Amino acid sequence: MIDKGSLFASATQACNLLKCLANPHRLMVICHLMEGRKSVGELAELVGIGQSNASQHLRQLRLHGILTTEREAQTIYYSITSEPARQVLSVLYDQFCSGKDKKSKGKRSC
Repeated sequence: MIDKGSLFASATQACNLLKCLANPHRLMVICHLMEGRKSVGELAELVGIGQSNASQHLRQLRLHGILTTEREAQTIYYSITSEPARQVLSVLYDQFCSGKDKKSKGKRSC
């Protein structure tokens, strides 16, 4: 049987991850990062937002331990670092980002 305290702690971690991802621009950033590391400029262009806006979203993802940075000369590259997040994001990527034509089910939000 699962310990109630451990389950609550895990549920809290899962909620924090999902809260951080609950933004369309952040999810778009993540979709692109699932394909490999990218710079702020690349992500801003791919998502269609300004670099300062992209930086704010990347900061939130980094603060939640989802992303890591790597500097090469003047450019900072972002990539997904959290394995639990990568597993959740892999499912989201397959369902929503992979370009496969999927029929939309359950359009209602909470």
